[in-house]
Amino acid sequence: MESIFSEPIRVLVTGAAGQIAYSLLFSIAKGDVFGKEQPIILLLLDITPMLPVLEGVVMELQDCALPLLREIVPTDKEEVAFKDLDAAILVGSMPRKEGMERKDLLKANVAIFKSQGAALEKYAKKTVKVLVVGNPANTNCLIAAKSAPSIPKENFSCLTRLDHNRARSQVAMRCGVPATHVKNVIIWGNHSSTQYPDVHHCLVNMSGSELACFDAVKDDAWLKGDFIATVQQRGAAVIKARKLSSAMSAAKAICDHMRDIWTGTPEGEFISMGVYSSGNSYGVPEDLIYSFPVQIKDKSWKIVEGLAINDFSRTKMDATAAELMEERDTAVTFLSSV
Repeated sequence: MESIFSEPIRVLVTGAAGQIAYSLLFSIAKGDVFGKEQPIILLLLDITPMLPVLEGVVMELQDCALPLLREIVPTDKEEVAFKDLDAAILVGSMPRKEGMERKDLLKANVAIFKSQGAALEKYAKKTVKVLVVGNPANTNCLIAAKSAPSIPKENFSCLTRLDHNRARSQVAMRCGVPATHVKNVIIWGNHSSTQYPDVHHCLVNMSGSELACFDAVKDDAWLKGDFIATVQQRGAAVIKARKLSSAMSAAKAICDHMRDIWTGTPEGEFISMGVYSSGNSYGVPEDLIYSFPVQIKDKSWKIVEGLAINDFSRTKMDATAAELMEERDTAVTFLSSV
């Protein structure tokens, strides 16, 4: 079924031998993200010691016998991985090890994302869409964007869709409806435990009519308390239970995020993603990658304007901004030394 889209696009996944990628690559290769008629060249980057494992992933992708997957390029070299990219999904990062200080983690990741930003600058298309998943995702994304000055800042985003989906699902379960009946939850701020899952603008479809979330749930104490804490701490809860971090759900969120960039958001709906804060109308400080409600059309996002922010929300939005400013300022001091 050749189509007008028969020119393949080049899609990079980093950390390609890791467990999020293992859940992600099949969905990308079978057309769930960039469209059912869009052929793909997959570039798979990982560190040298992971290349034998990556070879196994390549074999499995070959064995899926997928019609859209034109070529698979496993590599440990940035100049190969970043060449002429249409999309980059940066999953690989330095994970936090037992007893590691947060600033040591930040320093290690500044080195990685400075290097990958420079590689985007040097080798990728200027139209490349870059999604940063590796944590601390917001700050890693900011460092990559700053290291690729000729690629528009709007082309960089970080993943808060997993938090968005978690929030949506919590509300849906509470109301006894499918998750698709819940729309316009918002994740504000950092992809960390300071994030603010906001349901003041959320709508729930209950037996055919759309209700405000607070009217549908009828439990303000839960929505302002345990609901927020559950979403904020969900990643830790999964690790505690599985002894591994979220992979299936992270991969699904990556697919949702990238598909929405590629094909746009439905009319009257918005989703959450970490984007460049400069020029926003919500009083969020400039020069951060901060999660906002956005709508997407023609591959470009716009922050949803004019949403009322009450004092409860304001306090939480400011707290997560303060954390992001501190992270950014620490990371920027490392930039010159790595």
